[in-house]
Amino acid sequence: MELVIIADTHLPKRARELPAPVWAAIDAADVVLHAGDWVDVSLLDALERRAHRLVGVYGNNDGPELRARLPEVAEVELAGLRVAVVHETGPKAGRERRCAARFPDRDLLVFGHSHIPWDSQAPGGLRLLNPGSPTDRRAQPYATYLTARVAAGRLDRVELHRLPPR
Repeated sequence: MELVIIADTHLPKRARELPAPVWAAIDAADVVLHAGDWVDVSLLDALERRAHRLVGVYGNNDGPELRARLPEVAEVELAGLRVAVVHETGPKAGRERRCAARFPDRDLLVFGHSHIPWDSQAPGGLRLLNPGSPTDRRAQPYATYLTARVAAGRLDRVELHRLPPR
């Protein structure tokens, strides 16, 4: 099972559209995980049309229309991998410990908010991934997103993709 992991798209405020490489990855993926801050419902509509399966949550910049259609936290099982998606996880310091306590029965936590790519593992095995942002790199050198593969309950081939400057 092939995954695309995105967050903090902020459309149309930070960009008018997702970059073409992200759309190509979405078209090829089995599941798209979006960790919030969509900003406009039109991206949710487009992803629902194009993605084979979409798992998304709302973020702090998402208004009532998105909050009516998306949960704050999504929990799913993907090919045996127990996944949670949430927008905010709090400060960097202590993140692994806090998240392991909040999601004790999950294997993977996907989060956003910081626009900073993150890949770590908490005591007990919870993997934490933040894809950064494909549209708003802030102080990061590149706009980014993640792809990964899930098989038999295991996550592998996690790859951070850097997008060319706009």
